[in-house]
Amino acid sequence: MNSLIINAIAKGGYIGIFLLMALENIFPPMPSEIIMGYGGVLVAREQMAFVPLLLIGTLGTVAGNYFWYWLGRRWKEPDLRRFIGKHGRWLTFEWSEFEQARQLFRRNGDWIVFFLRFSPFLRTIISLPAGLAKMKLWRFLLFTFLGSLIWNGALIWGGSALSGVISQYETYASWAVGAFIALGIAWYVYRVIKWKPSDEKA
Repeated sequence: MNSLIINAIAKGGYIGIFLLMALENIFPPMPSEIIMGYGGVLVAREQMAFVPLLLIGTLGTVAGNYFWYWLGRRWKEPDLRRFIGKHGRWLTFEWSEFEQARQLFRRNGDWIVFFLRFSPFLRTIISLPAGLAKMKLWRFLLFTFLGSLIWNGALIWGGSALSGVISQYETYASWAVGAFIALGIAWYVYRVIKWKPSDEKA
């Protein structure tokens, strides 16, 4: 499993990293922890370079988050509510979660966009209220970039540091990664099944 993922990421190269990181923030095909973590393994094996991987992966993160910011900026609240009502099941978030993110944004201001880059749950959703509140584009891009840069750097460093362990205990590492992916899929299926449109929650 490890070799399969590593080879797939290596073949995709930096363009593949950019696309995966962008998609990970729109629709979750594979979590960033795996993408950047295995990118770190490739850095340790000298198949990728740290700085280009970090910058390109972070730009992919920014691009994916900009999609949600653009929706929030372009649409009014009723439009967003209809969009989430129609597609929220497959995107695995509900209107109540958007409202939670909006309250965080209102209480903490623009800087919450930076700090939530370290949250596995709200780091993407916060881009919607940021756009809806007409947060200045340059501030949104800057805070998203800086927060993502730190987070992605930590993931690459961690993957690189654990590269030797992963190689030495290939079988156990494969089981661990397989379990992580299986849990992610199970979580996604659970969210799809349990999701309800906002009007049913009233």
